Amino acid sequence: MEDYIELQKNLLAEEEELQFSQFTNEMALQIGCRIIEIIKQENKHVTIDITRNGQQLFHYAFPKTSADNDQWVRRKSNVACRFGHSSHYIWAQLRAAKKTIQERYLVDPTEYAASGGAFPIIIKNVGVIGAIAVSGLPQEEDHLVVTTVIREFINKTN
Repeated sequence: MEDYIELQKNLLAEEEELQFSQFTNEMALQIGCRIIEIIKQENKHVTIDITRNGQQLFHYAFPKTSADNDQWVRRKSNVACRFGHSSHYIWAQLRAAKKTIQERYLVDPTEYAASGGAFPIIIKNVGVIGAIAVSGLPQEEDHLVVTTVIREFINKTN
């Protein structure tokens, strides 16, 4: 059985680490294109969505994805923006509590998906302003591709 408490601690540490000083449209483009590059190298297929303050800044759907993936990135992003945590963190929290998102938070599961793949865009000393989301791989992989690119981008710009 997975240790959901330990996973939550690790995911919280990741959220503390992966914070931006600002987030521009150009940054969204660069991050989105880098995710595309990685997914192409791995010969996989995902849908990518980046939003800031409710505005879609970047969206790309690989071949072999569908409108279902569009809904998944939207629902995962809703979780990251509403709760201020990655959708993977909320998934682990719900698993530890043995509750669904509807039972725990009284939200509509057609609007919110607690499944890994959306990471909040966190501005240092400000808070969450949006989300970067991927759908199409197993949830851990969706989460990992997003956090890998964010980490790479932050390390490159610092």
